[in-house]
Amino acid sequence: MQIDSKPYGPLQISERQVITFPVGIFGFGHLQRYALLDAVQAGFYWLQSLEDPEIAFILLNPYDLRPDYVLDVPDEDLESIGYEDDEDILVFAIVTIPDDETKISANLQGPIVINRVAQLGRQSISLDSRWRTKHLILEELAETRGR
Repeated sequence: MQIDSKPYGPLQISERQVITFPVGIFGFGHLQRYALLDAVQAGFYWLQSLEDPEIAFILLNPYDLRPDYVLDVPDEDLESIGYEDDEDILVFAIVTIPDDETKISANLQGPIVINRVAQLGRQSISLDSRWRTKHLILEELAETRGR
């Protein structure tokens, strides 16, 4: 399948990379079909809207940033994407890159949860108060290495 992507331009992808978000992503509820793409930088991914080529989110695995991360979201959110087995679930955090690159952050409070078998996704809100919308990636990595 051919798509237009923000990071790479025209791109050929597999149907297996297409993820449907029935209720969209916060602030983008009108966009429901995305492609999950590998990024050039290892450990990062792109979530590219298939309905608007200008909309793409950079993602990372929150467990790579914070090994103590625990996915704690409402059961209804997991049920809405057909959750049955932990092996079927992928978890990501949306990355924000401001002008000041030392302030690159990850949203651990609003994880993106994908059922890779059902190809359904949802952004949820963590029930764990430790997680914020802006975890500074460079600081978090420095702390993790120092532990």
